[in-house]
Amino acid sequence: MEIVAALASVLGDPILLLWVFAASVVGMVVGAIPGLTASAAIAMLLPLTFYMEPLAALAFLYVIGKSGRYGGSIAAILFNTPGTAASAATQIDGYPLAQQGKASKAMKVATISSVIGDYTGETLLIVGVGVIAAIALRLGPPELFAIYFAAFVVIGSVIGKSITRGLASAALGVLISMIGIDPISSKERFTFGSFDLTNGISLVPLMIGIFVLGEVFSQLEARGKKMEIVDESDDAAKARNRLTWPEFRPCVPHVIRSSLIGSFIGVLPGMGSSIAAFVAYGEGKRRAKTPEEWGKGALEGVAAPEAANNAVSGPSMAPLLTLGIPGSTIGAILVGVFLIHGIQIGPTLFITSRDLVYSLFACGLIGIAMYGLVGYFGAAFVGRFVTRIPTDILYPIVFLTSFVTAYASRGSLFDVLVMVLAGFAGWLMKKYDFNPAAFVISFVLAGGAELTFRQAMLLSEDGLLIFVTRPVALGFLILGFAALFLRARSLNRQAREAALKDA
Repeated sequence: MEIVAALASVLGDPILLLWVFAASVVGMVVGAIPGLTASAAIAMLLPLTFYMEPLAALAFLYVIGKSGRYGGSIAAILFNTPGTAASAATQIDGYPLAQQGKASKAMKVATISSVIGDYTGETLLIVGVGVIAAIALRLGPPELFAIYFAAFVVIGSVIGKSITRGLASAALGVLISMIGIDPISSKERFTFGSFDLTNGISLVPLMIGIFVLGEVFSQLEARGKKMEIVDESDDAAKARNRLTWPEFRPCVPHVIRSSLIGSFIGVLPGMGSSIAAFVAYGEGKRRAKTPEEWGKGALEGVAAPEAANNAVSGPSMAPLLTLGIPGSTIGAILVGVFLIHGIQIGPTLFITSRDLVYSLFACGLIGIAMYGLVGYFGAAFVGRFVTRIPTDILYPIVFLTSFVTAYASRGSLFDVLVMVLAGFAGWLMKKYDFNPAAFVISFVLAGGAELTFRQAMLLSEDGLLIFVTRPVALGFLILGFAALFLRARSLNRQAREAALKDA
């Protein structure tokens, strides 16, 4: 099997293994710092990958994304502050366990569940991605544009609290991506006579601004909150935090179910880890033998969302690798790495760079084992380390590093200006419930969507009717509108329930 050969190759490369291990630790630490997400770390470290081999660069950022998802559980359990949005469900039962002096036990459950979920998702990705790629090779421009369109609608409507604001964020991403030279007619678009805009907006400073500076501005606004950690250094605490098989056994059905839920949601562009975690938590509580204990410190309440959260990681790569459609913000950033190293993503990737793809999967499998081992034995240490980092030192360092990395990407002061403006935009988006993730993913998708749309128009003798007369294209268009309708109905139901509670 190709994955076995890839594993042997990766295990025989000590430099590559060092990068994977570094990614496991960096992602975990960053994920454990409230407010500083894995997406922010990846965006900030992206320029570093310019000087790395393609596989090492991709593996480094890919594993940071995996371990960063897990690292968010540390902050959720210890500080009642989710390190990532996906860890918000973990804190419901994780923090009550910490208050009972069982933080280490909760983190051990989170680690085991995260590893099982991540391995489940990665295995399904390895098994199924080749089949998806083979199908994708048979799709023409009309079908591909319909998939892009469905992705725009799903991402815009599903991510965030508001459909209108989500779609507006996605539309803004498309608009910004059109700045520069028209790829077909070679005419300038939205440049307003500026030479710097003729090359368009670079992905790297845009992402650093949105994810890093935007987060720094948000943290500055919410500064002053002190993080505390429950002391578990005495012998009684150590005995209390020893995880036994009888304690973990009730968690097993929840972990298996949640892993499958997360894997399914991961394939759908834009759904993401946070939705998977809350769906799994709700389903777990519904099926629990003692649902009244959930929310008060149930180990199963930690296991279910963590398994689903991390199971998303692998399957979310499937639409990126096979169709060029990132299923998450981390996937959108990885698009930049592929492009930087001259690798064309999409259905042909499995023809031109098959060995690279399976080696990346192998790095993912090894990275899961690494962050699992480090997390199981060292999560409490990471938590204590995070509490010792003064925020008035951490965020200024992140702020200055952002300027250096934005300038280093192309040696352009204009990119620094783009980063600063994107930082204010990201901060305002979060403040007013618009969605930075939908904005960035749409920015990345827009180029491919425009190209396939124009190709479809060249093929068509009936104009836009080509999307209706081709069954596969029509199916994806219907899927997009159906997702929009279901999301709108769900939000209306939630609004009615909230109104009834207030009445």
